[in-house]
Amino acid sequence: MSGAAGMDLRTPIGALFVALGALLLGFGVISNGDTVLYERSTNLNINLVWGGVMLVFGVVFLGLARRSASKQSAVEPSRR
Repeated sequence: MSGAAGMDLRTPIGALFVALGALLLGFGVISNGDTVLYERSTNLNINLVWGGVMLVFGVVFLGLARRSASKQSAVEPSRR
């Protein structure tokens, strides 16, 4: 397949999770000492935790998409 029909959806979804996870993780690192902000979550830095989870999830998605693309290119010979 070529064009948009051959695009794996794991690539843009993984990229989105990596970008949002990195932003949330960065905000969690910056606001780590603010006890008033995290008072409702029993002083758990929820931004740091879920930013890391989203980042790892996005990296796994991108890895799976890359692995799938390399398997397909090895199986299907290029056509002219």
